[in-house]
Amino acid sequence: MSTQTHIPKTPGAGRKGGLPRAWLTSWLTSSPVTSWLPLLFIIALMLLLNACGGSGSASSNASDGEVVIGLTDAAGDSASYTVDVRSLSLTRSDGVEVETLPLVTRVDFAQYTDLTEFLTAATVPGGVYTQARMTLDYRNADIRVEDPSGNLVPVGQIVDADGNPLETLSVDIRLDDRNALLITPGTPAHITLDFDLKASNRVDFSGAEPVLTVAPFMVADVEFDHPKPHRLRGALDSVAPEAHHFTLRLRPFHHPLRGDHRRFGAIKVFTGGDAVFDIDGQSYQGDEGLRALAAQPPLTAVIAIGDMQRREGRMLFVAKQVYAGSSVPNGDADVATGHVISRNGNSLQLKGATLLRRDGSVVFNDVIRIELANSTVVKKQFSTQSFGIGDISVGQRLTVFGQLGGDASTGFVLDATQGTARMLLTTVGGDVAQTASPLALNLHHIGPRPVALFDFSGTGVDSANDADPGFYEVDTGSLPLAGIALNEPLKVRGFVRGFGQAPEDFDARTLVQIANVKALMSIDWSPASNTAISDLRDDGMLLSLSGVGRFHHVVRRGVFTDLEGFANAPRITPPASGEGVYVIIDRQATALAFRRFADFSRALGRHLDNGAAVRSLKVNGHFDDSQVIMTARGIRIHLQ
Repeated sequence: MSTQTHIPKTPGAGRKGGLPRAWLTSWLTSSPVTSWLPLLFIIALMLLLNACGGSGSASSNASDGEVVIGLTDAAGDSASYTVDVRSLSLTRSDGVEVETLPLVTRVDFAQYTDLTEFLTAATVPGGVYTQARMTLDYRNADIRVEDPSGNLVPVGQIVDADGNPLETLSVDIRLDDRNALLITPGTPAHITLDFDLKASNRVDFSGAEPVLTVAPFMVADVEFDHPKPHRLRGALDSVAPEAHHFTLRLRPFHHPLRGDHRRFGAIKVFTGGDAVFDIDGQSYQGDEGLRALAAQPPLTAVIAIGDMQRREGRMLFVAKQVYAGSSVPNGDADVATGHVISRNGNSLQLKGATLLRRDGSVVFNDVIRIELANSTVVKKQFSTQSFGIGDISVGQRLTVFGQLGGDASTGFVLDATQGTARMLLTTVGGDVAQTASPLALNLHHIGPRPVALFDFSGTGVDSANDADPGFYEVDTGSLPLAGIALNEPLKVRGFVRGFGQAPEDFDARTLVQIANVKALMSIDWSPASNTAISDLRDDGMLLSLSGVGRFHHVVRRGVFTDLEGFANAPRITPPASGEGVYVIIDRQATALAFRRFADFSRALGRHLDNGAAVRSLKVNGHFDDSQVIMTARGIRIHLQ
């Protein structure tokens, strides 16, 4: 199956009164189209023109350039979403197509809600590229979702929007010439493809087993100052301590780091004096770490975590944390990564755990028991200090090295009494409950997990001071709190306070205000409702939440806002120009698209007057919490 979208050249596009360049949106003709078109609705597609000079035109004789492509995911309802990425190609304006992915790559998108992994650094002919295509293979997919009770269940069927079994899906992304990707020698271009699981998938729990409907929603994210960190994984190529960098041969996700030397490209990694190195279990900082890395043999396993930074007009990857040798999960230990959902003495329950076995196999399991002892070595990401097992508390994201016992039927147990536990940067999200110090949140999620799954018993200095998710206290240190308002949604990154040491409950490193960032509104009605829209006008529509199904939220950078928590019903309005991309999927699964909201509104009214019911609604734009208004740049509404 192949889905395709095209953005036509329209008068005024990218200028005042036209479609803003930051919101390049899929454009589906308003004529009847084939039934597969509703599968794709791509909003907010942006590519970076990160080049110096160049004519901007493609030529078969142009010098080669480099493009670095990353994959990430917005938070969704899947605990595991593992599919094969079979192909990722770019097409130049003269029709030349370049495959950038050397090997089929298995990716669990659910593990990348707070992280971007670089997939490939490809050398491609220079010129202007106007199309990208990614092919996903669902035939061996491992997708597990949490049911309404929070239990992890495997998806029984995977279907497209027409209910047909889904095997492979190719998504074509077209850009007009004003926003094409320019490849020139010497200046790498960067693209991050965000496969938004929340917007792309709908799970039906009404039958004997869950049915997953896939309608891909992807974003090309070029906001490299976005607080989400980036990760590189691969084999050591060379080290230049005097120049403060090393070069890494990419081996993304769970590709073996040894044996098959076909390369995904190489990336130069820069480090500063604050970079922390963990090499063969030893900690270093700054140049000392680079010198220790230089002593490692070629093709040593390396993971680097950091940010894209602009320096002297170029985008460079600057690492804050580097792991190498036996500190990378690929050696003689079994490794589990997940969130601590409860602790009893020295036993932890790790939720949503990914297991990397000594034999190289990767297993996902809902809960794994971790056994610690005072002999367990405890480390913290971005720190060279020593820690103890008492510093590991409920909510903390953790990677644990040890010896695995048990199995999926009896329950996995990872013995880390002689192993290592590494505390990782953890993300919590909720609504601000107190703005004075200490900052407090009405907590909704820890990582991608709903807070109801966590047992905070024992987290406080006494039971009266155990962490309260309704008033979760955050030590913000010297971070500025100006502009943070009561009840606004907020995401916080940092580390959970040690077990039995609260209050405060969490030590913040970053505060991410999301009230003004791009938002996705997702609502479904079960059964489909003819009264889902209580008021429909040329300048907006008022929704009724009566009879809504599982989804009735606004999502901003992984923070979920429940629309049923507001006193007023949500209203959707167009921007001041009245323009965007507004799509109706009618009862014959035909896509009808409109550029002006008023035209969309009148067509939708005719469908509703003729007996159509609203099954689901997805809206992209800006959400105003105080007014409960979504200003929509794009709408996709499914009728039944």
